[in-house]
Amino acid sequence: MPTPLIELKGISKRFGNAVVLDGVDLCIYKGDALTVLGPSGTGKSTLFRIIAGLLAPDEGELYVNGERCQTAIDDPNRPIRVSMVFQQAALFDSLTVDENVGFFLYQNSKLPPFRIRELVDEKLELVGLPGIADFYPAQLSGGMRKRVSFARAILDDPNDSADDPQILLYDEPTAGLDPIASTVIEDLIVRLQKTSGCETYSLVTHQHSTIRRTGERLILLYQGKVYWQGLLEELDNSDNPYLHQFLSGSVNGPMEVFGSQI
Repeated sequence: MPTPLIELKGISKRFGNAVVLDGVDLCIYKGDALTVLGPSGTGKSTLFRIIAGLLAPDEGELYVNGERCQTAIDDPNRPIRVSMVFQQAALFDSLTVDENVGFFLYQNSKLPPFRIRELVDEKLELVGLPGIADFYPAQLSGGMRKRVSFARAILDDPNDSADDPQILLYDEPTAGLDPIASTVIEDLIVRLQKTSGCETYSLVTHQHSTIRRTGERLILLYQGKVYWQGLLEELDNSDNPYLHQFLSGSVNGPMEVFGSQI
């Protein structure tokens, strides 16, 4: 087997008395399209924040491209760049789209502003939003704000090969969107794998259309543990009771919420 791009070994995380992740093992390989399924509040977003270096695990080890990682996102020794798209887009309301997408380069690179603007325009074109660089987030729909956050995640400094994102993490990319806007986002995720230069992605979702349109390999996370993993074509034929209950939305099954059976 090739070396995983991301490998988690025994990752655990608590917030107070709540165990959010409980000994999770997970590998993401180059070229993967991995979907993390599960009910709300079962540690999916926490898992991604640990991979991105925004949270440190309480226990376990994180390896990035085969190297042990201390998880800090600003650690200069992180072997690759991991880009994350947040659930609510996380744009700065007081900045234009151009300033949001190009924020890191404007603040940290030696590129002249006109060149950064060219790069921003290229990425906005790639996500299907040409001509909006001077707009503010309040002037955009929810789906457009999501796509702006995609453009920000894939923007890189062409003079710095280490700045190229090697994996994109999408946290609930279609949450709160209508079915048509969700389809636009789902198609974009698949298209960016082929056109953005970053061929690996993983996403968190509990929406059925997003699962089926974007996932190739899937895991089911529940109460901080992996209860099932497999390929998309195995999804409907599995006899795993946790997966069956999750997909069917049944009130009968082994999954519990707030300590009592659903």
